Amino acid sequence: MNSDPISDFLTRIRNASMVNKPSVSIPHSSFKHELSKLLKTEGYITDVKVNGESSKKELQIDLKYSENGAPVLAGLNRLSTPGRRLYVGSDELPRNNGGLGTVIVSTSRGLLSDSEARKRKLGGELICEVWS
Repeated sequence: MNSDPISDFLTRIRNASMVNKPSVSIPHSSFKHELSKLLKTEGYITDVKVNGESSKKELQIDLKYSENGAPVLAGLNRLSTPGRRLYVGSDELPRNNGGLGTVIVSTSRGLLSDSEARKRKLGGELICEVWS
C-alpha cells in the first residue's frame, strides 16, 4: 500500500530516466494516465500505453532522450502532498525555471499545464513541476 501514489509515479519516472531506461512500468490509475498523457503532450516523454487486464492494468511509459543520450526530463518535483495541499488562483500560478519548465495543475477542467491554465483563467491544486 502506498500513501502517495503520485509521488511514487514521479519517483519511478525520475529513477528510470537517471539510469537511462527506455521505458518504465507503473500501476495504472486514471489520474496517473491523464498525468502521463499531459507529460507526453508537453514533450517530456515519448509514449504512454495501458497494458494488462482490468484488475492488473499497468502504464508503460516510454522515456524521451536527446541525441546525445541525455534524458529530456531533467527534474520532477511534487508540490502538493497529502499532508500539505497547495491551491492557487489563476493569477498566482507559479512559473518554473522562468517559464521553461511546466507546472501541472489539477483544475475543475482536469489536469492542465500552467500555461494552459493561465489561458483559461483557471486555478487549482498544484500537482508537480517538471523541467528539462
